[in-house]
Amino acid sequence: MAPVIISFVSDMERQNCRVAENEAGKVLEDEGYYVQIPDKKADYAEFENPEFRSLGNCIRFRSIFLTAICIALIMCLSLLICLSQPGLAPSKSVKDTAWSKQSASKFLMPSIIKGESLPSFADERTSFHFQPERNWMNDPNGPMFYKGYYHFFYQYNPDAAVWGSSNESLQSQNKAVPEDLSDPLLRKWVKVSQNPMLVPPPGIGHTDFRDPTTAWLESDGLWRIAIGAKEGTTGLALVYKTSDFLNWTLQRSFLHQIAGTGMWECVDFYPVSLTGTNGLDTSKVQGNQLVKHVLKASLGSNKHDYYTIGTYSTDLKTFVADDPTRDVGLGLRYDYGKFYASKTFYDPAQERRILWGWANESDSQLDDIKKGWASVQTIPRTLVLDHHTGSNLLQWPISELDSLRGDKVVKQDILLDGGAMLKVDGASGAQLDIEVTFKYPDVQTLDVPLEQKECVCSQGGAAQRGVFGPFGLLVLAADDLVEQTAVYFYLTLRPNGKWMTTVCSDQSRSSLAKGIDRTVYGTSINIAPTENFLSLRLIVDHSIVETFVQQGIACITSRVYPTLAVERDAHVLLFNNGSESIAMHTLEIWQMSNA
Repeated sequence: MAPVIISFVSDMERQNCRVAENEAGKVLEDEGYYVQIPDKKADYAEFENPEFRSLGNCIRFRSIFLTAICIALIMCLSLLICLSQPGLAPSKSVKDTAWSKQSASKFLMPSIIKGESLPSFADERTSFHFQPERNWMNDPNGPMFYKGYYHFFYQYNPDAAVWGSSNESLQSQNKAVPEDLSDPLLRKWVKVSQNPMLVPPPGIGHTDFRDPTTAWLESDGLWRIAIGAKEGTTGLALVYKTSDFLNWTLQRSFLHQIAGTGMWECVDFYPVSLTGTNGLDTSKVQGNQLVKHVLKASLGSNKHDYYTIGTYSTDLKTFVADDPTRDVGLGLRYDYGKFYASKTFYDPAQERRILWGWANESDSQLDDIKKGWASVQTIPRTLVLDHHTGSNLLQWPISELDSLRGDKVVKQDILLDGGAMLKVDGASGAQLDIEVTFKYPDVQTLDVPLEQKECVCSQGGAAQRGVFGPFGLLVLAADDLVEQTAVYFYLTLRPNGKWMTTVCSDQSRSSLAKGIDRTVYGTSINIAPTENFLSLRLIVDHSIVETFVQQGIACITSRVYPTLAVERDAHVLLFNNGSESIAMHTLEIWQMSNA
């Protein structure tokens, strides 16, 4: 990373990291925010902008003095910390044996991290997740299959690694068409002269009208799209119909609406089969087919993606959820972690429905500017209806991901006593695909008090200690476990005598760096009476951990930024922090190649 100089800038400038030359003198005296400006601007594409250069010229008269003072202070402070905090010295490494035992409670108890470790941003960039070479990316848009190629579009800021400013005075829908339909790569697009196609109708705010779905064709010969909107605090999906994609008519009734859910962004609408596992083309579903429909919305109020399963009336052109208590915004989510603004498409080449989702960063905006990029797309997932329940979807990484699997480590039938921790030899690395299965414990043979504390992932994380759990995996774990990301199960007995299974992804100790989101994500899951196992699949790629639970009944995505647990210094461990033993049935770990 290039050397930096330090300047005072205002709040707006701190957010945008841009300032005009005639403003630079003023901010040196007024606002009190610090921002780091690269001294060697050629290392950062954003600073090729003349505004950055003029700012650098204006503050250069302060640079030498401030830089010298800062370096001296940092060196003195670092020396004092090292001398006064022996706990920061590296601990003795875990022995490099096939199975190395340690006390789980010793490493999983919460601790206050002292000092600061600066991340190496090169270690954070993913190797097989989709992300642009540089700058900011967010919502996936318009994925499709055309003439033998998969096409993927996304929102992007070409100028910087921050979201950027946009004119939101009026949100409208516009049309562009490929310049040459014979080009399978669709490299050039042209906006039509009739734009804008649609503007907010009466009753809809000028900034509450966005993110249309993929169009679908119905038996009346008309195409339809749904668009996210809101009226007051009621989230809703408008429907427009057309025969030529130039002239549009607003449907009188909403596709669906839910009071109190606020703005519906990135609405999605598609069918799923009640009998098979193939995906379905929304335009080719007939009224008499055995299908359900999925309606999904991204809620702007809490930045989560909610979906519900129900019935679409081809006569009324409206959707009704099967379970009103689990309607949009009230129940099921695609993912219980860092996942938003998702979009599906039907893949006719392999007859499957594929889900893309945006995972934004959990570090600071200043970190994003330093590294020059922000956000990744999650691994594409196939979606099918869970035929055992009929009330939820199952998600699984697309089969193409398996082609990146390399060397493999396999372990079987290991009993994890209460408090046990086992390091997996040969499984180190920051690019892994992990599948593990535990036998569901025989909960009926224990006399467990009903006063058990219910598991809440965010209250204590993996450091909690119960009867059955937490137990699971540590990934991206440093030798001395000062950095670790725990993914685990926790079983608790409810007052009604039924057991509740919770799964969590704990990133509270994933990094020694400052300014990191340390949320512990999770959800409870339903275990079918015929299931005598608990399973996890973890996709680990440097700064992202995607967890698939119980063959895809739930998913959790975490963004993590280890500073020590990188590359071959990132280890995998099994752990059981509960008081009762847990049987691990099978563990398979693959090293993953770059995409």
